[in-house]
Amino acid sequence: MAETTPLLTRQRYDSFTLALHWVTAACVIFLFASAHIWEQLERGTPLRKALQAVHISCGILLAVVMVIRPLWRLFSRYSAQFSVPPIEGARLAKLLAHGMHGALYLLLFAQIVLGFLFRWSQQEPFLFFGLFDLSGWVQITPTLRHTLAQWHGTVAWALVFLALVHALAALFHHYMLRDSVLSRMLPGRAFR
Repeated sequence: MAETTPLLTRQRYDSFTLALHWVTAACVIFLFASAHIWEQLERGTPLRKALQAVHISCGILLAVVMVIRPLWRLFSRYSAQFSVPPIEGARLAKLLAHGMHGALYLLLFAQIVLGFLFRWSQQEPFLFFGLFDLSGWVQITPTLRHTLAQWHGTVAWALVFLALVHALAALFHHYMLRDSVLSRMLPGRAFR
């Protein structure tokens, strides 16, 4: 009789899941920081315009990643090759973790939609690293520009706050609860 192996033997997330997670984190950090940096720069300067162009391109990259992430999550959850067993823990802790992930996804999608709408309302070039242009795909009245900018800024602060809580929770799991929540999301060898 052939030996069977358990379906859920993977203890770490797969490389693609890790890449999606860390690209998302890097984009969020860069997008938030770049928006605050260019506010300190004089309007119309080449550095400010270049920073805004990279910000827009990273926003488009984040949109692509956020289309792929939930699809990959669904696929990997039901794939024996990629699924990861759930962490043992209290039901309340699991509910909080799922709630946090849901809120982060919701804010990320809202931020992307607001960013796109804001850029379309500006009626200026909407380029992805100079490779293709999304300008004019949707017509948004320029009178909504300021409202969309305010919403985009508010959601950015909420997103960064939740991401910080998310990171602190991972550190709490690692150093206080001493479980594998953080280590299974880190690339390479897990640290102790």
